[in-house]
Amino acid sequence: MAQVAIVVGSQSDLPQVEEAQKTLDRLGIECEVHVMSAHRTPERVREFALAAPGRGVKVVIAAAGMAAHLPGVIAAWTTLPVIGVPLARSALGGLDSLLSIAQMPPGVPVASVGIDGARNAALYAAAILALQDEAVREALIAYRKELAGG
Repeated sequence: MAQVAIVVGSQSDLPQVEEAQKTLDRLGIECEVHVMSAHRTPERVREFALAAPGRGVKVVIAAAGMAAHLPGVIAAWTTLPVIGVPLARSALGGLDSLLSIAQMPPGVPVASVGIDGARNAALYAAAILALQDEAVREALIAYRKELAGG
């Protein structure tokens, strides 16, 4: 059962989240990947967000470019933690996406990582899961030791 759901707004965004998938896999965290648009398929986004907790999803990573409404729309429909990944898909190099994700209204929070920061989103999701899952905590500790060269 997937503990993390990764959602992108279009098929062309899938390569941008491969690092998140690889990182979660390396940490032993199962994930599911979905393609749906806050603008083109809003009802599908709503249904996904409402059903995710019942499927065992504990954290959502939502990657979007330009207006980047996807993370916020998902957060509006669920109380699960949502981590937004702004994508550099416009002439503004992703700054528009970053600001769209970071400037959520009070009461509907979305965490944000840096532009094209899918790996950090996966690590943040792992840190959330590690609060309740010893195996994830141990995997995350080992990953960080490896990063430190020890």
